[in-house]
Amino acid sequence: MRWKWKMPSKEFRDFPTGTEFQKLVWGELLEIPFGETRSYKEIAESIGEPNSSRAVANACSRNPYAPDIPCHRVIRSDGRIGGYSGPGGIVGKMKLLESEGVNLNPKRSQK
Repeated sequence: MRWKWKMPSKEFRDFPTGTEFQKLVWGELLEIPFGETRSYKEIAESIGEPNSSRAVANACSRNPYAPDIPCHRVIRSDGRIGGYSGPGGIVGKMKLLESEGVNLNPKRSQK
C-alpha cells in the first residue's frame, strides 16, 4: 500500500507529525538501503544517542508512514526480527524483508 503524501527528505522538520526525536529516527531510517538492515542500537548510535536503543524502538513502533519510512529494516542486535506495528505485524515485516532479499537467519552476520 502506498501513502498519499510526499516522501519527506531526511530533514526531519519536513515530517508532518511526530516528536523531534521520532522525526530524527524516521529521517535516519530513510538512509537504510533497500535489502539491508540496521539494529536499533546502530540507529541510536548514528543519530548521536548511543544509549537510546529502546527509544529508537519506540519511535519505530510509532511510525505512521510504514512501510514508506522503512522501520521494517530495523531489527534487534541479536539478529532477531523484533516487533513491527506496520501493516501485517511481524509477519508483514518478515514478508517485506524477504521481498528485499534479506536473510532472516538469526545467525547471519550483522553490518
